[in-house]
Amino acid sequence: MQTQEQIFSRDDNNYLPVFNRYKIVLERGEGAYLYDINGKRYIDFLAGIAVNVLGHNYAPLVEAISKQAAKVIHVSNLYYTEPQAAAAEKLVKLSGLDRAFFANSGAEANEGAIKIARKYAHQFDADKSQIITAWDSFHGRTLATLTATGQPKYHKGFEPLPQGFDYVHYNDIAELEKKISDKTCAVMLETIQGEGGVYPPKNNYLQKVRELCDKHGALLIFDEIQAGIGRSGKFFAYEKYGVKPDIVTLAKGLAGGVPIGAFICTEKVAKAFNPGDHGTTFGGNPLACAAANVVLDTVPNEKFLAHVEEVGKYFKDKLIELQQKHSEQISEVRGEGLILGAQLSNPKKSGVEIVNECMKRGAIINCTVGTVLRFIPPLIITNEQVDEVIKILDEVLSE
Repeated sequence: MQTQEQIFSRDDNNYLPVFNRYKIVLERGEGAYLYDINGKRYIDFLAGIAVNVLGHNYAPLVEAISKQAAKVIHVSNLYYTEPQAAAAEKLVKLSGLDRAFFANSGAEANEGAIKIARKYAHQFDADKSQIITAWDSFHGRTLATLTATGQPKYHKGFEPLPQGFDYVHYNDIAELEKKISDKTCAVMLETIQGEGGVYPPKNNYLQKVRELCDKHGALLIFDEIQAGIGRSGKFFAYEKYGVKPDIVTLAKGLAGGVPIGAFICTEKVAKAFNPGDHGTTFGGNPLACAAANVVLDTVPNEKFLAHVEEVGKYFKDKLIELQQKHSEQISEVRGEGLILGAQLSNPKKSGVEIVNECMKRGAIINCTVGTVLRFIPPLIITNEQVDEVIKILDEVLSE
């Protein structure tokens, strides 16, 4: 077995340098814990960036993947498979929408949503193409989805970008009202902004967005790639706010760690696509769908979602207590369920330094936009594990 330094060297010499990796080599996991190749244990409050919703080495998930792999892994979408039919049926039932499509990632799911929204609008008006998204959003890294992402730093060097995207500030309904028109094809929003700093909607914002979309014949797309799959305490975060979209996108936790993405839409939107208008080679393959079916049979359970609500409230309360103790360093705690953020304000250490110090003490957390500590742990975490992380954070902030 190689040492971690040898693995660092191999990776640094051969992998495209697009990630700022932390200097640990993770080898295995169990529940809410990860272990590196030296045997050090870490409590995981990042969950592969909101992916490992059932934790690590979840026995029913491992069993389902193993059984399916022993049958068939891939056959292409030219044929029917039972795992895909079952997963699509479950998503349609859970969402209250009508048709599902499986991709391989969140970016692909959003790309599909953008395509079908444009195709739908072009049936009525070829110039009805504007898509409005939010500043500080994150929708993916393909050319269309990084253009939809309202963060200019992701746009630099990739021009010319696809046309037809405009941006408004999240939670500012007056700005959207000025920007939207009968030429707007769709409004695309994260139900809860994740990468942008963990911002939930305020003041019935999403309801008002829905009303404006209906007024102008625009589709409403919710990106639930990070906030969906139970993370808010509801299977779909939009259920929390009493708003139903025309299209919703999912990925991350949908298969508990196996790559998958999906968009789900109404029947009227689905009819805009004909055979050949969209597709994928690997999307919705039997292996990924077998994994997704375990998640779809587990997370929507009332007791499971109640647990997310309860431990999420406990965690948020503990973060607020931490904020009150370190008010000179943390100015606000935001979020719903188990997508939570602590806004740093003049901390003794930078966000990256806090993340590194926590890692040294055996806790994996994340800092987004440079100033927000983001917590998106496995949905199976306990109050005791929350206490474990809070204790480490307290120590780091107290230094």
